[in-house]
Amino acid sequence: MQYDLLLKGGDVIDPAQSLHARRDVAFAGGKVATVAESIPADTAGEVVDCSDLLIAPGMIDLHVHVYWGASHYGIWPDTHCVAKGVTTAVDAGSAGADTFPGFRKFIIDTSATRLFAHLNISAQGMLDPDIGELMDIRFARVDRALATIEENRDVILGVKVRLTRRSLVSEESGIRPLHLAREAADAAGLPIMVHPQDAWCDSLDDILAVMGKGDILTHCFHNMPCGIFDDRGRIRDSVHAAIERGVIFDVGHGAGSFSWQVVESALEQGIQPTTISSDLHIYNINGPVFDLATTATKFLHLGLSLNDTIAKVTAVPADVIHMPGQIGTLAPGAWGDAVVFRQETGEFPLVDSLGIHRTARQRLVPITTVRGGAVYHAPAHAPAHVHHHHHH
Repeated sequence: MQYDLLLKGGDVIDPAQSLHARRDVAFAGGKVATVAESIPADTAGEVVDCSDLLIAPGMIDLHVHVYWGASHYGIWPDTHCVAKGVTTAVDAGSAGADTFPGFRKFIIDTSATRLFAHLNISAQGMLDPDIGELMDIRFARVDRALATIEENRDVILGVKVRLTRRSLVSEESGIRPLHLAREAADAAGLPIMVHPQDAWCDSLDDILAVMGKGDILTHCFHNMPCGIFDDRGRIRDSVHAAIERGVIFDVGHGAGSFSWQVVESALEQGIQPTTISSDLHIYNINGPVFDLATTATKFLHLGLSLNDTIAKVTAVPADVIHMPGQIGTLAPGAWGDAVVFRQETGEFPLVDSLGIHRTARQRLVPITTVRGGAVYHAPAHAPAHVHHHHHH
């Protein structure tokens, strides 16, 4: 057989190649082999009929929490990422220097989902639901972070810091964790990812002042202090300037960081997110987030084109993590990762982090994931621990 797998008769949407057309996609040796108008079915070992369906590159989620078993936020990655069309995901600081080795050995290295991570500047990472990781500034260890990065250069993409006052960061710690994260990231030559809401500072201006090209401001549409608007509801000058110099504005929806009102006003003022991510974790997989496809559906509802929406979960995040041509595209030679969507029409309730509802007229439903050139099948017996629930 020439090909291992053939996706036949679908509508291929691959923004990295500016492609949106009826195409067949063939995979061989774990990679994309050919994209063509018609590829004979008898050339492939397995054929999936994709008539009336969309074929996109495997989605990339730049913000998840998948350190199951150690972090209180952790969910089992394969159940909620690759099984839902996300073939590559980036854990946003669940692990710090003291907890990263276990994350690597037991989660990253064993998952069907391709996983990367931002290392928390707090050495303990995100362990405890009641005591924040920076309630004691002694946890913010630049030296230990750097040693861990050096040992894990292949999977650590940057340094994460969460700045929310009182619940995560003590008053004594103040805004210092941001500067310690910057120090560690600069020494390692990596970007920072910042969770900015309700920080110990006057405004988002103070946070963006230390952020440059390639740094990621996540939760960009939250409705708490240190947001993207000034007192009159206008986009801050610092936000326009940050976008100009290449700061990544990432959605990071989460259980508390996405407001319809904020995002609608931002879009009206011409500000779009750079990347669409879920911030998927144990407290939002049963709503309001559910999965990345639902988050993408929210942006279709908000008026983004299908092409732009898919780009923000494929081509753009691939560029952000410096893997263009390898992931986030169906270009021949790229990793054989794809997702087949059904684009459904009807009435679908969508809810933000504040419990406010909107009704979408269409939604994207992932029905088949291709990972490494083969259809992904969930293990017959998912581990019992997948469905655990924390009391919060």
